[in-house]
Amino acid sequence: MPDVGRVRAVEALLQPPILFASRGASAHVAGDSLEAFRLALRLGATGLATGVWRTADGAVVLSATGRQTTRLRKRPVSELSRSAVPELVTVGELLDCLKGDFLLLVSVEPASGDEGSVIEDLVELAANHDSGMLGRLWVSHDDVELLTTWRQRFGPIRLVNSARLRDLRHGPERRAAQLADAGIDAISMHHSDWSGGLVSLFHRFERLAFGWDAQHERIISALLAMGLDAVAGDHVDRLVDSS
Repeated sequence: MPDVGRVRAVEALLQPPILFASRGASAHVAGDSLEAFRLALRLGATGLATGVWRTADGAVVLSATGRQTTRLRKRPVSELSRSAVPELVTVGELLDCLKGDFLLLVSVEPASGDEGSVIEDLVELAANHDSGMLGRLWVSHDDVELLTTWRQRFGPIRLVNSARLRDLRHGPERRAAQLADAGIDAISMHHSDWSGGLVSLFHRFERLAFGWDAQHERIISALLAMGLDAVAGDHVDRLVDSS
């Protein structure tokens, strides 16, 4: 990560850039709890970022890891009933309890309990909510082909390709062109993958650039100076202070 003092400030495509609280204000209270999500918005986060999973009995819950400790061992949320994970928040509960125009970024993982049905329920819940949530829903996945089918089926939502730079087999320019052709809105990579030149490349294709795991103010400031359109981290106070 370059020193922030040597990074020339570049305008992001999104103004202002989104400040995503990872698992809510997870540096302050238990992550993925309703308290964490509420606190994150109170502290100034403009978006919430986590994962979405289906429990064994069909509830769609929010969890970044998809694993919960029961009887001293971690088990996949998809193998547990809703009653076994009372500490987790369902998407419906989140939308009913939180007010404001916050953005919601959720990662749908291959092990989430049938990706197709999970996103169908997620989109239905957002569409049925009266706060305009469907237009503020961002969904991420690492499979570009799957994201492409979701674009064709779920028009209003925003789609994000989660990736690591080392895994872009044909290079970042090829990926940027692929995302643009498919109508996938953004790419999200670890903060250490980003450089000013790489941000500019994706912006040239009018794709948004997201950075995650930004935990320190110098890193957050450097990412924003590069022109990233969204930064995600656990420390909401640091995100806000650096923006």
